[in-house]
Amino acid sequence: MKLSKKIISVLTAVAMMTTLAACGNNGNNSSSSSNKGTSASSGGGDKVYHVGICQLREHEALDSATKGFQDALIEKLGEGNVKFDLQNAQGEATNCSTICNGFVTNNVDLIMANATGALQAAVTATNTIPVLGTSVTDYATALNLSNWEGHTGTNVSGTSDLAPIAQQEDMIPEVLPDVKMVGIAYCSSEPNSSYQAGLMKKALEEDNIEYKEYTAADSNEIQSVITTACDECDALYIPTDNTFASSVETIKNVVVPAGIPLFAGEAGLCAAGVATLSISYYDIGKITGEMAYDILVNGKDAGTMDIQTAPNVTKQYNKEICDTLNITVPEGYEELAVQE
Repeated sequence: MKLSKKIISVLTAVAMMTTLAACGNNGNNSSSSSNKGTSASSGGGDKVYHVGICQLREHEALDSATKGFQDALIEKLGEGNVKFDLQNAQGEATNCSTICNGFVTNNVDLIMANATGALQAAVTATNTIPVLGTSVTDYATALNLSNWEGHTGTNVSGTSDLAPIAQQEDMIPEVLPDVKMVGIAYCSSEPNSSYQAGLMKKALEEDNIEYKEYTAADSNEIQSVITTACDECDALYIPTDNTFASSVETIKNVVVPAGIPLFAGEAGLCAAGVATLSISYYDIGKITGEMAYDILVNGKDAGTMDIQTAPNVTKQYNKEICDTLNITVPEGYEELAVQE
């Protein structure tokens, strides 16, 4: 009986030593894993960031901006450290609201709002989660802000897709020296399009070129609006406008047979036009992604971050349509790579 007690005592001591050793090893492994995460080249550590992306609709410009945003964050954080919830609102404001409210419910770390309608929905949905816009022309107009100083002072920042309108206007008499009447066409429900139209009207007035304004309430009215404009004008101008950009083929099928040159606010729309002074939407998407990294990892306050713009603009021409309309562009224009 005494021997059994000794054996039990020895076994108990061994068991305790084994347990202590195991605990010590687990502590060492945990420390090693933590150090590995914080020293990772991605800069994001072990945290997985959840980012909601609300894109107003599908078209070339917005798609490029979204891709640039995702590429930048993956490059900065590492592919395993960021998860995107990309949702497309199909051009509907109510869908934007539903999507952004869902992001808030899911407590995402950041919302990227691609286009003005998406930005407005995100701002309505949250005043605490950081929101970054892209493909937004003028933030003061979109958010109804007065005393604009380049940043919002709220939970919002982002990038603008505004190209120099005065330089876009310069292209019209440069390509068409005898132009007399320019039609300005845009969607009446997009405030940023109206803002650009106002800048274009001012630039045309300074060059003593007459103009007429044509607006469509939605995509169903575009064909008839463009048809009327072609009957009354020598040339057309369409600013960056999501509704018109989603109807490029409809526009092309009217302006080309009518022989009316279209000058576009961005490269995607120029698939129906002769020339554009365009930014790279992929570039502004990348800038937005870099801003997101600064907010998520470096703790930057979105409200103090100035709205950023594209670093470069490029004069481009659509060779196919220029050839069809017998238009020769002057030197300094790059041939546009039109997506089929």
